[in-house]
Amino acid sequence: MGLSLTKAAQWTTASSGTGKLEFTPMNESLLKEILCFVEQFSSQHPQEAEHVFEEPLQWRTTLVASDFKTEYDISDSAVQSHEKDSEGLPLLQFSPPAVYVRSFSQLSKLVHLADDKKLEEVRTCLEENRDPVVKILGRSFATALEREDTQTDILSLVDKVKDPAKDSETKVKLCLLLHNMDKQILSKLLEEISEKVSLNPTAVKNEVELLKQLCSEGEKRALKSLRYTSDFEFSNGCRTPLWRQPHGEICYLVIEPCDTETLYITYSTAGVFLNEGIKQEGEESGYERTSDVYTDLVTLLKKIACCYISSLCLIMYFLSYTYSVYIVICWVLSALFLFSKTSAGAVPVELESSTDSEEEEEQPARHPEGNTDLPPEYWQIQKLVKYLKASDQKATVLTLYAMMDLNLMQETCQLAIRDLGGLEILLNLLDTKEVRCKIGSLKILRKISHNMQISRTIVDMRGLQRMVTTLDSPNKDLKALSAETIANVARFHRARKIVRNLDGIKKLVKLLDCGTPNLAQVSANQEKDVEVARCGVLALWSCSKSCKNKEAIRKAGGIPLLGRLLKSPHANMLIPVVGTLQECSSEESYRVTIQTEGMIKDLVKNLRSDNDELQMHCASAIFKCAEEKETRDLVRKYKGLQQLVSLLGKADNKQLLAAATGAIWKCSISTDNVAEYKHNALQTLVGLLTDQPEEVLVNVAGALGEFAQIPANKPTIGKCGGIKPLVNLLIGTNQALLVNVTKALGACATDKDNMTIIQQLDGVRLVWSLLKKPSPDVQSSAAWALCPCIENAKDAGEMVRSLVGGLELILNLLKSTNNEVLASICAAIAKIARDEENLAVLTDHGVIPLLTKLTDTTDDRLRHHLAEAIYYCCMWGNNRESFGEAQAVAPLVRFLKSKDTAVHLSTAKALYQLSWVPNNVITMYERGVVKVSCSVVVAAFLSPH
Repeated sequence: MGLSLTKAAQWTTASSGTGKLEFTPMNESLLKEILCFVEQFSSQHPQEAEHVFEEPLQWRTTLVASDFKTEYDISDSAVQSHEKDSEGLPLLQFSPPAVYVRSFSQLSKLVHLADDKKLEEVRTCLEENRDPVVKILGRSFATALEREDTQTDILSLVDKVKDPAKDSETKVKLCLLLHNMDKQILSKLLEEISEKVSLNPTAVKNEVELLKQLCSEGEKRALKSLRYTSDFEFSNGCRTPLWRQPHGEICYLVIEPCDTETLYITYSTAGVFLNEGIKQEGEESGYERTSDVYTDLVTLLKKIACCYISSLCLIMYFLSYTYSVYIVICWVLSALFLFSKTSAGAVPVELESSTDSEEEEEQPARHPEGNTDLPPEYWQIQKLVKYLKASDQKATVLTLYAMMDLNLMQETCQLAIRDLGGLEILLNLLDTKEVRCKIGSLKILRKISHNMQISRTIVDMRGLQRMVTTLDSPNKDLKALSAETIANVARFHRARKIVRNLDGIKKLVKLLDCGTPNLAQVSANQEKDVEVARCGVLALWSCSKSCKNKEAIRKAGGIPLLGRLLKSPHANMLIPVVGTLQECSSEESYRVTIQTEGMIKDLVKNLRSDNDELQMHCASAIFKCAEEKETRDLVRKYKGLQQLVSLLGKADNKQLLAAATGAIWKCSISTDNVAEYKHNALQTLVGLLTDQPEEVLVNVAGALGEFAQIPANKPTIGKCGGIKPLVNLLIGTNQALLVNVTKALGACATDKDNMTIIQQLDGVRLVWSLLKKPSPDVQSSAAWALCPCIENAKDAGEMVRSLVGGLELILNLLKSTNNEVLASICAAIAKIARDEENLAVLTDHGVIPLLTKLTDTTDDRLRHHLAEAIYYCCMWGNNRESFGEAQAVAPLVRFLKSKDTAVHLSTAKALYQLSWVPNNVITMYERGVVKVSCSVVVAAFLSPH
């Protein structure tokens, strides 16, 4: 409440006593910590809670007289507490709207009375009592508290403040409690900030070391001097005071260039900027920013200072020239600079360093470098920004509308507004009470925020906080504009997180309730409500790309409201609604709710729209929701299957094609759906196996794998020419594609004609080679595909032996830790072992101990195929005895306790083979094999296998 408030809090103005606490995550954390301290104070420190403040804390409260219950005298609208001081004065007085509190006991009671407004009460109290410790303890104690660095003995602190009052000991205890609270709050805030630091202090330190090399003696040097204001470095790498680190500040520099006045620099997580003049450690002022924020020091020097030689040297150095070349460049450029000083009209030429980022969210800031190539709009914006800085209310509105007439979708104009200081003014206008100014500002912000650089700067300037606050406005235009601007800004993770932390998701969901039962017939009065809802959905669409935001939307009751808006006949409403639903459908809870709320019918209906984008989002939503069987059945019920096939005709629209093929794939998991597709669907899918993006190929291969589960479709795939392109896809690197292709080929391989084509194309070798891939999914899918290939191939035994190193590769995968891989490999071994020569090779390479090691598994799928493999491996030489000696028999008996009948069957077969060895029979008997259900045993022995 002392240092934490004066040092860590972020205020709207710098002047003491006049500012407001900004709506920032840091301030919210600070207020919550102070509120928690006040709420618990009476119970934890009852003696100190009774201490009477030196002066009352006074502020304008939101409470009314009726909020005060017992323990208070209420007359008309005034309230007094029963508790009084030694002079008979009440410790709490309420004269609307002002409240006066004189003890922590009463302060604690008041915040409890405030209920859900308690945080607002704390905020107002602190804003109207900027030095609360002075009022609570008096000036002498407050001064001691500010200077105190460690816990001090109570008596020594009493001597220091020399307070003769009788309650000095209580005041000292209270002083120490406040001191400890400050330390805890600052430490907690520092931890939160440290987690969000985007600029690495180590990188800053390295850059400073490079800069120091530019400092030398003589006239040819680039910089006179460069130094930190503090030599002390914290464990996190920062050199700024502890109470400045929550502001993201890393270190301060003092730079003396050769060609301009001394520069005072702040390195922060937001970038580099000039400060008022921090010259040494321990100063209490000079931290205020006096320039724009730049991405690096080179840009700042080029923009702020005249030392273009310094900029050139820095650029050359950072472009990784060798040190000797760098020194030569410095000398040559210094000489040129000295010559240019004596030449009238000489104009220095700046060199550009270009850094192209591959990440959309990390685009570097760009600033106009010269005057020659700038469009006329740049100079118009420069004038308009000047007018905004100096205009009254009416002139501000006119200037805003003049700015709206410019081409604000042009990047040059967007960046000009930012670079010339206009963006900060536009955001500050959102704090005013003038609605027209706010609307004008938001109309401009809505357009320029399409630029990712502008969006990031808005977040850095805490613009999202203002926009989220504006969502509570009674003005519908303001709510709509704020929501649409949030939609543009919240395109990267940090922005989406800020919206959620500010309870923005709840506020946006609230906007969806437009109170219009029939969206097909909207009256003139309801149009604005519908527009507010549309903009709210746009913002939620952007925010829904975060998993935590999806959950927040669900908890806020967003799904039923989205379902209601899904009834709209207008594409501009439906696109963001369906877009949000398809983003959220990655969560199972959403998929179930979408199905139970009856939204599948509307999604299928909108597949028939003339709008390609709407069709694409509907197909994508069905793609994700069709993971659930009930959804697949509903798509069939509402005649959506053929509609999805018809979308395959729009092959030029790759996004739509990917969504449609994905939906067809997932819907085909239900065999009833496959039967519903017409014959042309299969032919069309096969035609999409070539010259398509990988996303489309993954979906098409997945769909063919499901179609091939129906026997009648297998020869059709072969006759349509589907086998060759599937085999060709086996040489790719996309794991999802390889999994789906091998599944499709495995299903098709049960048809003899298809198997012949696969062999002719060397497909079996290609599938076998996939066992070398590191992905367990690829390994298992390849092994499953090999099973039908081996079973249906001509001269299968010879084919397997022709694959050099193939059997060793199979056996090596028996050491995998993935149960699906193990099950598929065991299944493949059961097929391979049917050839006597291959079984002999497997035996020589140690298949028996490798299989035996797997018998302790409890996975029924693995048990089934493991027992099958053991059954076939018993049919060579002394393998039955070898399994017994390897202790494989007893664990196999336990397999019969499984509830899976497939496990019973394969295990019984394996035990039958092993029972030809007397010692194995003894082991079975000792393990209670005779107690196994007779029906299970009889069924196993009567099996044709």
